[in-house]
Amino acid sequence: MMISVVQKPFHSVNCNGKLVDLNQPKIMGILNLTPDSFSDGGEFFDEKSALKQVEKMISEGADFIDIGGQSTRPNAEFISAKIEIERIGNLISKTKKEFPEILLSLDTFYSEVVEFGFNEGIDLVNDISAGNYDSQLLATVGKLKLPYVLMHNHSEYSKMHEKIEHQDLVLTLNYFFSEKILELQSYGITDYILDPGFGFGKTAEQQFQLIDELEYLNFALNPLLIGISRKSFIYKSLNKSPLEINEETQKLHLKCLEKGAKILRVHDVAEARKTIEIFSK
Repeated sequence: MMISVVQKPFHSVNCNGKLVDLNQPKIMGILNLTPDSFSDGGEFFDEKSALKQVEKMISEGADFIDIGGQSTRPNAEFISAKIEIERIGNLISKTKKEFPEILLSLDTFYSEVVEFGFNEGIDLVNDISAGNYDSQLLATVGKLKLPYVLMHNHSEYSKMHEKIEHQDLVLTLNYFFSEKILELQSYGITDYILDPGFGFGKTAEQQFQLIDELEYLNFALNPLLIGISRKSFIYKSLNKSPLEINEETQKLHLKCLEKGAKILRVHDVAEARKTIEIFSK
């Protein structure tokens, strides 16, 4: 009798010629260069404190640093590409000079900022808009041959936090990712990571359900990035502040890893590293 063996897909991403194996989960440390992010706004707004935070996250085990100049919390100020670039300044090139082995992700939905970041040395584009807020973004990412994080979200910036009625949330996301992956491929984007978009257009109940059913998302064909760090669906359900939910967040991180997550996007790198070590054992 023949026994069929189902092989798990090999997940990796090509960052500027460096093949990054995602079968061993990775950590993406968050660096907000904003005065108004929901839990750390203004803490790393100047270059000196930002570089110090980069060094701290690397020492704690971060594999990627995700640099962003625009807050996407509810009611945040909308800023232009020009201001994003001003906020980022020389941080990308200085980080690459001081920490050449670290992989840098740029959190933006502007093609102009992607071009700037590429010239400064980024390895990855993390876009909350799925290419919907700037018509040139996907073409720019494809032209520059950068890996791309595709996140599920509203197609309009002004509606990104409006709750959507979903009869079957996982089915909705699978349709969304299937269509968008074809679009990415049409622009020559061949390395992509999927992000379910926790905190965007989904109720708390839907987001907990999404964690429970994560293994059905894209059926593990592409690597998943999970960004639940300090998200309101966790801390509001517990009647706590964003800084008081580390234990509960790590339990959810572990559950996500068990269900196939490959990258954890986090504020607390050291705690996430402990969670990955537990999962690996």
